[in-house]
Amino acid sequence: MRLSMDLELQDIPGQLLLALQPLKEIKGNIISVVHHRDRKTPRGTIPVRFIVEMDRSKLERVKSELQANGIVVVRAGEERFIEEVTVLLVGHVLDSDLGDTVNQIDSTGFAEVMDLSLVMPGIDEPSSAYLRIRATGKEEILKSLAILRAVGAQKKLLVIEPIEAEAI
Repeated sequence: MRLSMDLELQDIPGQLLLALQPLKEIKGNIISVVHHRDRKTPRGTIPVRFIVEMDRSKLERVKSELQANGIVVVRAGEERFIEEVTVLLVGHVLDSDLGDTVNQIDSTGFAEVMDLSLVMPGIDEPSSAYLRIRATGKEEILKSLAILRAVGAQKKLLVIEPIEAEAI
């Protein structure tokens, strides 16, 4: 099951590695780590969000080990993404650095491109990409779409959104 954890780390070397250790021990699959190094909480700690695939039954063990290591567990165990939207990008999608486009969404910490399909009819012909984006809520979906529109305008890509009626 895909779960998220929000932690607060002390601003000293080795804390991120210390936070990853319990996940390694249970053989959790780390999907993403958003380490807000440039932000501080009111307590002077650094917020970090993990998205992990793991057996829910091991969550309490992980939380206990984190807390024993002095790591504040703000939230843990919630399924991460609850809203979804599908969009289509049309243009020279690959030539405009598709990886960067996906990263613009994935790096937000509140949304991820969960599915991607690319169609390329010819070398000099426009291509199209189908993207399924999942986010933590409707507001975050709207923010993701705004990011995608801005990236599309910058890269001269047509953004067709959403392509399913129930999304927004």
